[in-house]
Amino acid sequence: MTSAWSRRTFLATSAALTAAGSGALTVAAPRAAAADDPYAALRATWSALILGEGFSPTAEPFRSRLADLGSKARGLLETMAPADGSLWPDAVFADPDPDTDPESYVLSGRMADSFIRLNTMAQAYRQQGTGLTGNAGLRDAVIQGLDHLNTQVYKAGQARYGNWYSWQIGAPQALLDVCVLMYDALTPARLTRYCAAVDHFVPDSAVASYTGTSTGANRVDLCRVLALRGAVGGAAAKIALARDALSPVFPLVTKGDGLYADGSFIQHTTVPYTGSYGSVMLGGLGLLFALLKGTTWEVTDPKRQVVFDAVENAWAPFLYNGLVMDSVAGRAISRGEVDDHRRGHPILASIVLLGQGASAAENTRWRGLVKGWARRDYYSPPLSNPSLGLTALARIANVLDDASLTAPPEPDGHRLFPDMARATHRRPGWAAALSMADKRITYYETGNGENLRGWHTGNGMLYWWGDTFANGQYSDAFWPTVDPYRLPGITASRKVLTDGAGGDWGVALPDVNWVGGATDTKRAAVGQYLKGLSSTLLAKKSWFFLDDTVVCLGAGIHCRDGAAVESTADNRNLGPTGSAPFTVDGSAQPVTAPWSATLTDASWAHLGGHGGYVFPGGATVKALREKRTGRWRDINTAGSTDPLARTYLTLWFDHGTDPSDGSYAYQLLPGATEQRTAARAADSTWLRVLANTDDQQGVAVPSLGVSAVNFWFGGTVGPLVADAPCSVLVTEHGDGTATVCVSDPMRMRTSLTLTWNRAVASVVSKPPTVTSAATGAALRLVFGDLSGTRGATQTVKVRLS
Repeated sequence: MTSAWSRRTFLATSAALTAAGSGALTVAAPRAAAADDPYAALRATWSALILGEGFSPTAEPFRSRLADLGSKARGLLETMAPADGSLWPDAVFADPDPDTDPESYVLSGRMADSFIRLNTMAQAYRQQGTGLTGNAGLRDAVIQGLDHLNTQVYKAGQARYGNWYSWQIGAPQALLDVCVLMYDALTPARLTRYCAAVDHFVPDSAVASYTGTSTGANRVDLCRVLALRGAVGGAAAKIALARDALSPVFPLVTKGDGLYADGSFIQHTTVPYTGSYGSVMLGGLGLLFALLKGTTWEVTDPKRQVVFDAVENAWAPFLYNGLVMDSVAGRAISRGEVDDHRRGHPILASIVLLGQGASAAENTRWRGLVKGWARRDYYSPPLSNPSLGLTALARIANVLDDASLTAPPEPDGHRLFPDMARATHRRPGWAAALSMADKRITYYETGNGENLRGWHTGNGMLYWWGDTFANGQYSDAFWPTVDPYRLPGITASRKVLTDGAGGDWGVALPDVNWVGGATDTKRAAVGQYLKGLSSTLLAKKSWFFLDDTVVCLGAGIHCRDGAAVESTADNRNLGPTGSAPFTVDGSAQPVTAPWSATLTDASWAHLGGHGGYVFPGGATVKALREKRTGRWRDINTAGSTDPLARTYLTLWFDHGTDPSDGSYAYQLLPGATEQRTAARAADSTWLRVLANTDDQQGVAVPSLGVSAVNFWFGGTVGPLVADAPCSVLVTEHGDGTATVCVSDPMRMRTSLTLTWNRAVASVVSKPPTVTSAATGAALRLVFGDLSGTRGATQTVKVRLS
């Protein structure tokens, strides 16, 4: 898709433009830029990066989006009314009692939002096809707005209040963008004042140490401010500082914020954030790499390859059909205007941009991945995403139009992320994700009045999607309408919790070590020792991720809260109407709501359009079809107050009030037909539950050659004997070989002995820290310092007798 009027030509050439009803309008000619002016070159590059290029303003979806931009800017122009303490009447920023309380947070946010509004107006002035391109009145209003904010609030010497982010990132990023876009209309005196304000709020000391609010995505944002401050003010030292201050972001970390070797990404010390802060970091790095490429300040730190490697190691595992999984989005799940698909699309665009600075092979491979994700997003196509900027739209459209690219299919396999207590599982036709919590990873994050009821999202929440179905499961008003005590997969006490219980910014951590598992990259055994948030709840939970199913076990469920305790097998969002058929042991249940039942000795259940559930040996399960109404404001103080209604089908195990040794067992079969679900339930030999106690949980599937056990304590389970806590996955491959996968989720063992009572001819391969002895009747493995593996899986391959 090409444009007859390129973005660089537009930015570099003066033009006389006419708009209906406005008379002749002139875009001021850019100041003459000497060929050796590196700052002018940087500003031109940045303009192209934030406005986009290579698209036709008369082709959809760009024509409509440009018109929408013009309409929004016109509304801002018409309502702008400079007054003491505000630039718009609905965005008062003056703080009568400046501090850091919630009111001050709101007011500082309005200050930053005022700059963001001016940025919208500046883009409408500079972009083609907005109806306001080159409009003199709009230009003058933007300048007036900048002067007003500089005089009133964002100025050198002003004490900040409320949220630090508004002053150091939100406001200066928008301000400097406007300065670049409107550079030719701003006098040197104005630019000097604006730069002085940025220097005041974002001094060099903001990146002096890699601590506090200057790590990960925040550090990248601060570097963006410094680099643009240097480009606008002609300060080489600022740009060099921005480049150099990026370097601490690149290396892999072993604690705190940043990227980990296993693909984890942490922000705010304890929060898995690949899909939110991680997205910001990825996008920010892509922009800065592109801005500085080919200049004196190009980013050449060889450790930046860590970021390139993370595209496939850290971000790709959490992208599915265009969405980014909510398990790594932190408090962003409570922001109603941007769901998991709309959060995923900017990541796709950022990967395309980052590819321009990577190797040719990486760039081609990533573009193919993006093409596949975008094409498969039937639920929320990226080019229809109203929150996606024009530049991101153009990058994704370019990939979709590139006939030379082949989109690979979704991968097949398991990824375990012990450093952030997360797992993903992909099989043909479906994908799943698991979120847990331990002494390093918080139950959930709340803060700034967001995600007020995410209390139990770390209690073993099991998300799942189909390839061509249920991709809107968590997108369609799920979070404000779902029962927060009955999230799919969790075990939770019904003890009433207050909004934001546990404290802001992920400070609430369970005092547990055993969280993690073992994987051969195709299947996995994963476990969580669960302690409830603000609760006496204790439980052992295991998930065995296999070919067409996830086997879910729970045991040792104990609580003294004086409240009921429940384990939710699933809680499916059926949309506003909720008429999906539900069958139990071949008997159709009512499709009207409300409906509830206690399913006694149930063998299996099936939910049309979703999948099946098998209860080994029969179980008593409760079922409920109900319409639930909620508002985004209920879980986010800045959310909409409009009521939303969705119908849910919930299945759960009721352990009663104050249980002492509750348990459960079920299979989840995503996408299974009713017939396949019934057949699995009828095949009593397919699955053997080897153990489901407070000491061990394990299963065997003879047809797959799989035995898997989570040893909460050492002991004997089936053919496996462990002398200490560990997770074990054994697979016989049918070719005379087998693999034994072991991890220490507690990260504490200096030595671990595992015996597999199976005739083994020889050991084919093993890590150097493992010693082995194959006696013919059994294999004895002694693992060395598992604590040094950070919960990662150690694999031994053997040849069977």
